[in-house]
Amino acid sequence: MKQIGPKDRKPRAKKSFPIVGIGASAGGLEAIETFFTHVPTSVGMAFVVIQHLSPQHRSILGDILKKDTLIKVVEVEDGMRIVPNCIYLNPPDKEVGIFNGIFQLVEPDKSRKIRLPIDHFFRSLAEEQAEKAICIILSGTGSDGTLGLEAVKGVGGLTMAQAEQQAKYPGMPRSAVDTGMVDLVLPVEKMPGELVNYVKQPYLEGPETITGEGLRENFLPKILMLIRSTTGHDFSHYKVNTICRRIERRMALHKVARIADYHRYLQENPPEVKALFKDLLIKVTSFFRDPAAFEVLAKKVLPSILESKGRDANVRVWVPGCASGEESISLAIIMVEAMDWLGKHLNLQIFGTDIDADAIERARLGEYPESVVADVSPERLQRFFVKKDGNYKIKKEIRETVLYAVQNLVSDPPFTKLDLISCRNLLIYMNAPIQKKILPLFHFTLNPEGYLFLGSSETIGAFADLFTPIDVKWKIFQRKGLAIQKPAAYPPLGSMPTSPETELTIKRVTREMNVREIMGRIILDKYAPPSVLVNDRYEILYFQGNTDQYLAPPSGEPSFNILKMAREGLRYKLTTALRQGMKEKRTVIYQGVQLKKKDGSVTVDLHIQPLLETPEAPANLFLVVFDEKTPARPKGKDRKTPPEEAEADARLTTLEQELQATKEYLESTIEELGASNEELQSTNEELQSTNEELETAREELQSTNEELVSVNSELQTKIDDMTEINNDINNLFTSTEVGIIFLDTQLGIRRFTPNMTQFFNLIPTDAGRSLRDITSKTGDDRICQDAEEVLATLQTKEMEIKAGGDGKWYNLRFLPYRTSENMIDGVVLTFVDITERKSLESLIQAARIYAESIVDTVREPLLVLRWRLDGGLCQPVFLPDVQDVDGRDRESAHLRPGRGPMEYSQPAGTA
Repeated sequence: MKQIGPKDRKPRAKKSFPIVGIGASAGGLEAIETFFTHVPTSVGMAFVVIQHLSPQHRSILGDILKKDTLIKVVEVEDGMRIVPNCIYLNPPDKEVGIFNGIFQLVEPDKSRKIRLPIDHFFRSLAEEQAEKAICIILSGTGSDGTLGLEAVKGVGGLTMAQAEQQAKYPGMPRSAVDTGMVDLVLPVEKMPGELVNYVKQPYLEGPETITGEGLRENFLPKILMLIRSTTGHDFSHYKVNTICRRIERRMALHKVARIADYHRYLQENPPEVKALFKDLLIKVTSFFRDPAAFEVLAKKVLPSILESKGRDANVRVWVPGCASGEESISLAIIMVEAMDWLGKHLNLQIFGTDIDADAIERARLGEYPESVVADVSPERLQRFFVKKDGNYKIKKEIRETVLYAVQNLVSDPPFTKLDLISCRNLLIYMNAPIQKKILPLFHFTLNPEGYLFLGSSETIGAFADLFTPIDVKWKIFQRKGLAIQKPAAYPPLGSMPTSPETELTIKRVTREMNVREIMGRIILDKYAPPSVLVNDRYEILYFQGNTDQYLAPPSGEPSFNILKMAREGLRYKLTTALRQGMKEKRTVIYQGVQLKKKDGSVTVDLHIQPLLETPEAPANLFLVVFDEKTPARPKGKDRKTPPEEAEADARLTTLEQELQATKEYLESTIEELGASNEELQSTNEELQSTNEELETAREELQSTNEELVSVNSELQTKIDDMTEINNDINNLFTSTEVGIIFLDTQLGIRRFTPNMTQFFNLIPTDAGRSLRDITSKTGDDRICQDAEEVLATLQTKEMEIKAGGDGKWYNLRFLPYRTSENMIDGVVLTFVDITERKSLESLIQAARIYAESIVDTVREPLLVLRWRLDGGLCQPVFLPDVQDVDGRDRESAHLRPGRGPMEYSQPAGTA
């Protein structure tokens, strides 16, 4: 059946009534009868009873309830509209769902060996009714209803379960209570009263009933502060509506109508603060939630991750908000399947984190109710799970790939260098400011080609520049590798030291010349104008021709900066021309630049030519050409103009040119100042970036420490478990009087009980030695040979031996040592004292011989009888080898044990 999402449902009317789902199985008939005996006639609720029914038999529950209650009782039919004050019973061969207030009957999934009708209806009820949903689990075996109850709890509904001591079969109530999501555990007769009181609370009337009384403005900060002081967790980043509805729900459970009274109740009852904290933790999860999303993940994402990894590489996955671990295990399973499909097995590390320590403890156990068969295929159940005590336990190969830890996503350091983050349906409960912090955090923790897997109702929002969508429907994104965008800035007009990059460029440009280059060099020197080659830092890389009249070494520290080397009158124009050419990446020509000389002045045209990038020369190289147009002209030599006027005209022209050059230089200086500010800004950003990198390094160290703490916590839990198991084994070995010794496949001693010292010369340090090296006190030298025989045949072997000189007899048994994976890994020897039994057997044998001796010596006819319980007749059990009462021997008289005495003939005159 296709699951119905929130977008598929039509809006429900505000005056909708509560629907109570009741699940029961074995022993539930009496509980249901008791329940409805105490339900008022006009209660304003609808009751849907879901039982485990045989498809071939009609239920008699309807006939029973009609005698005990005045509420209308009907069997559910497909398309029937649900109404209040009515009891609905599920048909035996269909699964019941509800959509828009109408029952929908569907055929059960034939591929599933176990039918789970209660889970099916509870999940449908949660989607339909949301916070108005109510579910009750009564007597029954198995765990049907557990997952559905979790769904009802997740949407804010009420969950109830029958008290275990009252339930005839407590399996279903116990499985529900073990989840920690049952609100009320009560005897059946008290449930109707609690239901009536609950539905009268303002919580079910609408979300604004209590919030209008000042919950958000006055009491919400106080309650959140109380939670933080008690639990250490701050929920101020959660969405206010969600928090308010959870508070209102707790008020309804305690039948408190005023928020001020509930705040006082919290102050007086610290356990209620912890209960509210648990309610605020949304733990709605299941195996392979949204199966289509996992299919897309397996086809589009996992192959890309695995194929990009080298041999012995790590695949790291993080699942924040993992709850009880279903999401983490689901990812581990599809990861292993993808590795099998690609034939590439890598080191898989999945980090499951949650703020709830109890949920993490459940996840670490790796045990899930039998009802998970509704979410996990039979093939995966068989391969990755083991059936244990009615539950499914994840196999060791999958469990060891997942590391669970308690972590606060908002405040604790994250895991880093991740290939995949699965954060599904967690962000929807957080407000926008915290989402804007978490999404960049996810971007930081992912590898350059890592993936982000969100819930179907979540989105990356304004962070489209951080992630590329892979699948829009199922919200799968890939991290974008962003380059740092720096503003275009140029160095100030100071000296720039030659960098290694500059030296490399010079080496490339001034490489060894061949003959063609020599010819070109001669032609350039003779006919080409003077020029220089500069880079984008104004450093001169090469001189061509005689540039002495344009450039001169500066005083002070040596420098190849062209702006420092430019002569007076040329520097301003050269600065403007270079800046324009570098900025626009095009040829810039400045004509008629006046350059002063000792004997006059010259007019020079400046050409700034950018060079194309080649294998021999990098980009950002520019050729500066000095093209002299007119020869130097001596002062006062104009024949047509008087010397004074010519000199005045020349002076005026020079001043105009200097003024123009000054204006252009001023503009260039202003631009340079802006560039310097940009450079300072860029430097500041680089410093901030460096600071962020240092902060990132610190966070990575914290994250590494967090991982180590998580690993240590996991190992400490395992150590505690192993210590407890070891204590149990040691106490068992010490208290038992049976001699037991465990051997490996090479007959090396693994472990033995203290009583084994009666049969072998063993001391505690003999663990690890071969049994062949230990002398036996039994006198039987074939024990090692018999053990090897059992290893070869895998057949149990048993014998009786007399050990030592104390006359004691022992039963010696050889059994194969089997691991949890049903692999043979040694032999187990047990010595059981049977001396007393042997003594009794000897006494019995002696008594039998003694009796036979008496019978053999008696010369009179003798018939030994035993009393038969079925009627009191006697049966002969032993006859001597003498003449019987009619003068015939045993053979001729056909006397046989077991026959009655009246069946034999007697001599005349005898009784």
